[in-house]
Amino acid sequence: MTRQRVAAAFALVGLGLLSWGSYLGLWVAPPDRYMGDVQRIMYVHVPTAWLALVVFMLAFVYALLFLIRRTWRWDALHEATLEIGVLYTALLCIQGALWGKPTWGVYWAWDPRLTTVAVMLLSFAGILSLRHFLDDPLRRASWSATATILASANVPVVYYSVRWWNSLHQLQSTPKTVNSAMVEPLRINAFGLLALTIALIMIRSWIAEARRRRDLAPPLPEIEA
Repeated sequence: MTRQRVAAAFALVGLGLLSWGSYLGLWVAPPDRYMGDVQRIMYVHVPTAWLALVVFMLAFVYALLFLIRRTWRWDALHEATLEIGVLYTALLCIQGALWGKPTWGVYWAWDPRLTTVAVMLLSFAGILSLRHFLDDPLRRASWSATATILASANVPVVYYSVRWWNSLHQLQSTPKTVNSAMVEPLRINAFGLLALTIALIMIRSWIAEARRRRDLAPPLPEIEA
């Protein structure tokens, strides 16, 4: 099976699971006792949060591997995870704002969880900008890998922020604290987004590899008139 077919298979499985989980979350799972139907955004918000953190930790691993091994494949995967992590974090902030307005009365509050997420988004978006403005491939890969390792120190802070400080945001839930009818669509959507994420990382890393080959290719000879 070719790489393209593997990526397509992951994408189809991911989209199928997301469709199934969203149907269960919207139409089968009961509304929350206190928040009502607005709680249903949880079925996309929580998986997005999980995968954003996972992808940024992968970016940390790929950045470290590039600095150790100096292999271009790790830089391509590093670039892919950076971009997808920033996308997921931006979606996470939008989803959280839509949930926060009817529950907290405001779209945004500078509490520890939201503040650390904002710092995470801006820092990794800044690394993407750094990669965009550096033309030299080796310098782009090395500098951005170093910056990613530094920025990744904030990822566990985001996760533990609701435990370390007083926060409007609730603590992490477990299957024991969530209605079983709500756990199923949450898990299905999480696995669906995971499969889709794998497909996106594969596709985006191929694009990064093609760009790197273009940047390192010798210039074409000029055509004489």
